[in-house]
Amino acid sequence: MTLVETRTGTVRGSAEDGVTVFRGIPYAAAPVGPLRFQAPVPAAAWQEIRDATSFGPTAPKNPYAAPLDALLPDPDIPGVACLNLNVWTPAPDRRQRAVMVWIHGGSLRNGSSAVPLYDGRAFARDGVVLVSLNYRLGIEGFGVFPDAPANVGLRDQLAALAWVRDNIRAFGGDPGNVTVFGESAGATSIAALLTSPHASGLFHRAVLQSGAPTALPPARAARTTETMAGHLGVDATAAAFARLDPARLLAAQRTATSGGNPLTGGLGFHPVIDGDVLPVAPAAAIAAGATDGIDLILGSNTHEHRLWFVPSGLADRVGRGALWAATLRNRAPLRAPGVYRASRPDASPGEILGAMATDRTLRAPVNRLADVRTGRPGRTYVYEFAWPSPVGRLGACHALEIGFVFDTLHTEDSRLLAGDAGPRDLAVAMHTAWTAFATHGDPGWEAWNGTRPVRTFTADGPRTVHAPRNEELRLWG
Repeated sequence: MTLVETRTGTVRGSAEDGVTVFRGIPYAAAPVGPLRFQAPVPAAAWQEIRDATSFGPTAPKNPYAAPLDALLPDPDIPGVACLNLNVWTPAPDRRQRAVMVWIHGGSLRNGSSAVPLYDGRAFARDGVVLVSLNYRLGIEGFGVFPDAPANVGLRDQLAALAWVRDNIRAFGGDPGNVTVFGESAGATSIAALLTSPHASGLFHRAVLQSGAPTALPPARAARTTETMAGHLGVDATAAAFARLDPARLLAAQRTATSGGNPLTGGLGFHPVIDGDVLPVAPAAAIAAGATDGIDLILGSNTHEHRLWFVPSGLADRVGRGALWAATLRNRAPLRAPGVYRASRPDASPGEILGAMATDRTLRAPVNRLADVRTGRPGRTYVYEFAWPSPVGRLGACHALEIGFVFDTLHTEDSRLLAGDAGPRDLAVAMHTAWTAFATHGDPGWEAWNGTRPVRTFTADGPRTVHAPRNEELRLWG
């Protein structure tokens, strides 16, 4: 039994495989009653020792729809106190260790810190204090209302980072050396936090895995809320939504967001340019120097699109006509399919469309972000995860790299994407690079410059490739 005194009370953790783990620590009050759809407020202090040996409640959410539910486990832990976090530490003492804070993905409507893939023991084993957190999802966290603050889920993340600043020293972490890292919607959240005035001083480095700096103006972001209100037969206000049971909201949310996916579009949830948490669009703020002085790792996976295109059958259903229609709809250069075909002569139209969608939504924005930071304070390191999974035709799909970063290939949810053949040596290389970056800011490869070096994690190990597929990426500006 290990006790740590936080600012709100004492927590009891557990020893596991040579590290100490604390789970389900509240960083804010339960977002219920008058706190629903509102900015987070501090958790109430407690007098008795609080047990922190089990994961806390997860945010209200629907399960992943088939077929993704078979590939992406998403634990659902009941309870209302979903604003909680977990800490893995080599030892809860007063040493000054690097801290890494994981923000999970899931399109801002799925996911939690309880996913076994996100176990932080390997980071603690290697001398880093690892924190993971829950935040409000979907309509509860990213609904847009005229009578409530926007970006409530981002405000939750900010509250968790403030908790880290105020408490992590007692767990052996250095509040002056905090790296945030996240994947997919977690990376998009971090891109927003990088440009938020509310995040000043809360972290010092960042890793964005398969996520771009995107946000919508309020009118566009409100379409999902308005569509849900129509299904529910209520006004599109926080007051009206707060009178409804979470299960009823989730049913309406499932209906409203059932079409499309993160690459092909459709109604969903996004950070909002609200003039407060996000004064301007993150990409514009970064171009203006908002991230100056902060070192970044940015990257994506070679076949991001296959997570959505292959299990759903979309890769096989898309024909030449649909490929050309998508090219016109996305205002891509008319020569784009031919450019992609040149390096993929045997690819189906669906595979060509998926590669184009991956570059348009992820890889090209990553390169633009790295380009605008060139010559400014703060180094940028770019990677590509290219190891192909033997499962189905997933290849190096979206989310596959997470088990390598966390060195958790042994977990069942990692095997769902990676099978039993995930090379441990590659996991050690990737995990070591992330740990080194958090510790001293250098992951072990060349920083971005005019030659566009990309650290590529392949079946043969990591190697640096300069300007990979540059002709394709130039199509997107």
